[in-house]
Amino acid sequence: MANDPPATRARRRIALAVLAATTIGLGLFIHRSVGGTVGDISGDALYAVLIYLLTALAAPRAPRPLVAAFAFAVCTAVELLQLTALPREAASMFPPIELVLGSGFDARDIVVYAAAVAAASVIDIAITRIRVGTASENGEGRPPEGERPV
Repeated sequence: MANDPPATRARRRIALAVLAATTIGLGLFIHRSVGGTVGDISGDALYAVLIYLLTALAAPRAPRPLVAAFAFAVCTAVELLQLTALPREAASMFPPIELVLGSGFDARDIVVYAAAVAAASVIDIAITRIRVGTASENGEGRPPEGERPV
């Protein structure tokens, strides 16, 4: 990723931003319309995917495993914060904050975050490999003969 031309990095950032916005929309739809365990798990998974996408957007040149580890750490930290009264107090002053900080600790959420971040990372890596393979087959992305990437 560090050797990608600026146009490729710009396309990646645009794609990540669109995916993040789509994830927010889908998450809000599920939050309002799907209840119970399915809605809870789906919402948690989308939250973790969103954190992965936002991390990748903020650091598009970072290695995917590092992006995944950071995203999982953020999700876990937010979940552990729910062991305190801070999220509930913040939500009482500004109710939408509950969508970001949650309302109560659930250990299952950490497992869902791990699975969702891992899936997002695997998909991101696979898409990158497919794109790089396609670019190489087309003759794009290769350094001129005798030169190698820095």
